[in-house]
Amino acid sequence: LMQPAVCTRELCVFSFYTLGVMSGAAEEVATGAEVVDLLVAMCRAALESPRKSIIFEPYPSVVDPNDPKTLAFNPKKKNYERLQKALDSVMSIREMTQGSYLEIKKQMDKLDPLAHPLLQWIISSNRSHIVKLPLSRQLKFMHTSHQFLLLSSPPAKEARFRTAKKLYGSTFAFHGSHIENWHSVLRNGLVNASYTKLQLHGAAYGKGIYLSPISSISFGYSGRNGSFLATPTPPASLSFFPPSTNSLFLQSRNLNCIALCEVITSKDLQKHGNIWVCPVSDHVCTRFFFVYEDGQVGDANINTQEPKVQKEIMRVIGTQIYSS
Repeated sequence: LMQPAVCTRELCVFSFYTLGVMSGAAEEVATGAEVVDLLVAMCRAALESPRKSIIFEPYPSVVDPNDPKTLAFNPKKKNYERLQKALDSVMSIREMTQGSYLEIKKQMDKLDPLAHPLLQWIISSNRSHIVKLPLSRQLKFMHTSHQFLLLSSPPAKEARFRTAKKLYGSTFAFHGSHIENWHSVLRNGLVNASYTKLQLHGAAYGKGIYLSPISSISFGYSGRNGSFLATPTPPASLSFFPPSTNSLFLQSRNLNCIALCEVITSKDLQKHGNIWVCPVSDHVCTRFFFVYEDGQVGDANINTQEPKVQKEIMRVIGTQIYSS
């Protein structure tokens, strides 16, 4: 299921570029348009964050199309303004151009020679398996049509998770995190941010990955509804796009994301009422990802421990993961 990991060492980036490996990945634009829009929106949120120097990681390694011996975007010489310009171009073309992948590429090249190479990097650097769920496989109680299967663990971690699951069993819980953090999660996995500069919210219950069986608690961490835990969202007037009738998915500046994770139920999992802390990052794997636009509200009172909810999760997830 996993895509090949992309090494960011310059030599590898150049050989990828020269061998044309990168160009194949971006053809998926046609098939997974909504996934691409999500990847771009996550990239934008991280890039526009006041915390970008910490969370916009990895920074792109992109070969200069005019000089294939140099990097136009280089993690060793970060230029956020130039990156922002290229990303704005990607987004405005995706807004205006309906048509084939080649047509979109042509328009991007005309507007900004680094736009399309950046889009290729955004797609090919994603190391998670992320797929839009068809309606028949969606969890209706989450009240959003933007539902994805999200497997963000490398195969070795998934294998360790399955071993632990045989020993201790597992359950499902939500993990909320501001959209600006997901650019990194999709490329680096879900990490324990407690007591590191990555930490955004206080670690009131100690070090670990914070989860909850109750959706409303995790929504609080996702930056929704201006709740006490939320990170303030820029006003809508900052939107890059004019309102349009055939608006594409995810143009909103106000997106909220929540993941449904599977977590190992060993004694390591600390439960403080409905706030759970898992100090072992190998014991948490993302399974589903839900996106909400502009204050659209899901059912805030889902409890993953209720039998009917568990049954529905297993119905949807069964064939997706455990058969792989």
